[in-house]
Amino acid sequence: MPFGLKNAGATYQRLVNKIFKEQIGRTMEVYVDDMLVKAPKRADHLKNLTEAFSLLRQYRMKLNPSKCTFGVSSGRFLGYLVTQRGIEAHPRQIKAILEMKSPSTVKEIQSLTGRAAALNRFLSKSTDKCRPFFKALKKGQKDKWDEECEVAFQNLKTYLTSPPLLSKPVPGEDLFVYLSVSNSAVSSALIREELGAQHPIFYTSKALLDAETRYPKLEKLILALVVSARKLRLYYQAHRVIVMTEFPLRSILHSPDASQRLMKWAIELSQYDLIYRPKTAIKAQALADFVAEFTPSAEEEKLRHVAVARRRSVEPERSWSRRRHHHPGWNPARASYHAWLPSFKQRGRVRGIARWLALGKGAINQKVGHLLRFPADHKSSLRRIHGEAPEDDLVP
Repeated sequence: MPFGLKNAGATYQRLVNKIFKEQIGRTMEVYVDDMLVKAPKRADHLKNLTEAFSLLRQYRMKLNPSKCTFGVSSGRFLGYLVTQRGIEAHPRQIKAILEMKSPSTVKEIQSLTGRAAALNRFLSKSTDKCRPFFKALKKGQKDKWDEECEVAFQNLKTYLTSPPLLSKPVPGEDLFVYLSVSNSAVSSALIREELGAQHPIFYTSKALLDAETRYPKLEKLILALVVSARKLRLYYQAHRVIVMTEFPLRSILHSPDASQRLMKWAIELSQYDLIYRPKTAIKAQALADFVAEFTPSAEEEKLRHVAVARRRSVEPERSWSRRRHHHPGWNPARASYHAWLPSFKQRGRVRGIARWLALGKGAINQKVGHLLRFPADHKSSLRRIHGEAPEDDLVP
């Protein structure tokens, strides 16, 4: 059959699907002119090859011996390296990115995005990793390749130096899905557990549309689950999937006050066997990007650092005590004094405490929680409060 004819590929695919109907998914995998005969043991492999050759002879189909390989434990199939351990990215695809120089033209950036798209299933949060490249391709961008693109390019190269190995699920076992949401994309990771270790099966990622960026955060998290179920439908139909999340997604989806969009998603997800569980410890390095379900933006990180700096500026200085505080048998009730050096804004409060001490009684500092007791010599005690005591008398 000449493949140059219109619809020839689809016609040939229907042909091989009909011929190997009983073998596909069990002993063979067929995609157009790529055929893979598999078996867990060598003896079973010979039996499966005999069965495949008998069908080819029956329907008078011929193979090219120069393109056939027999008795190998790993091989290339559909652009991936299939081994006994699982599915790996082909070294040629990884080498093409690692040896690539920093793009300087639109054509080179498009080439980079195309090469990265071929490895999407191996890239954790691929949309977030490649977002600077797509921003550089937008119209009206003067400097196509800026510092942000260069940092993302180097991070991508570092990640590809040790790409994850995708595992093969066992029929009947439970699978786990981890979700992650950023300002521009939703991502998920489908994994399986074996002997206490977590092995990734597939990574998914989708860029948010302009309207989707304005969804509430919990709706974005549900959208990540919906996108994962759509892209990995065969896995969700064949296995029970456990959604690992810290948020009440099930309650939100089945709430009587849910919006029309949430009701639509709830109906779509009802066809799968989903269980919602709180997150446990992540044991695989390949899932490091899914520790936090919500990734803060750069502006949120900046505001958080500003808030932390302000909070630290109003905190009091460290409390100081006498050296006998470090003695194992020291008792605060028997100590002659316990001084606290306040910050500048709290000097007025200390002066009020000092007035109570002038009456010869103790006073409680609510901020530190220590009982301030002083001897009869109030003047020396007040000097210690204001930080005028000798340095050898006070220790941190």
